[in-house]
Amino acid sequence: MSYSYEALYTEADAAGIGIVEKNLRGRNKGLYGDGLIILDKRISTTIEKACILAEELGHYHTSAGNILDQKDIRNRKQELRARQWAYQCMIPLDRIVQAHHARVKGRYEIAEYLNVTEEFLQSAIDRYRDKYGLFATYNEKYIICFDSLGVIELFD
Repeated sequence: MSYSYEALYTEADAAGIGIVEKNLRGRNKGLYGDGLIILDKRISTTIEKACILAEELGHYHTSAGNILDQKDIRNRKQELRARQWAYQCMIPLDRIVQAHHARVKGRYEIAEYLNVTEEFLQSAIDRYRDKYGLFATYNEKYIICFDSLGVIELFD
């Protein structure tokens, strides 16, 4: 299932996670800790906010402790798990197939169709390629190509 900002906000609320917006310093656009997600107030679009919120919810579901020191490999692994959670939440393989059926072409249009930023889409594709290789079979009916994103339908 793919989520909008509102759906992610509702999920966070149901889990007892507070969400506040503040001006964050540095490159961070979001932080999670102790049942609170902080989003950078300067995020300009709801779509980008949803992508950041998905990653911070990924931290809620997959991370433990303070992982701000990214020099520590254990912290980097937790960061990757949170991002993977966000990619699978926002861009599951079935949504790529849906975009194919909707005849959506090109990264910009696919990102728009999936309600994610182009940067988030590219990061998800890169991660799926790392995980599956150049191709993934979906539902035994489709082959999803990650290098030059596309879908091939298999027929009997």
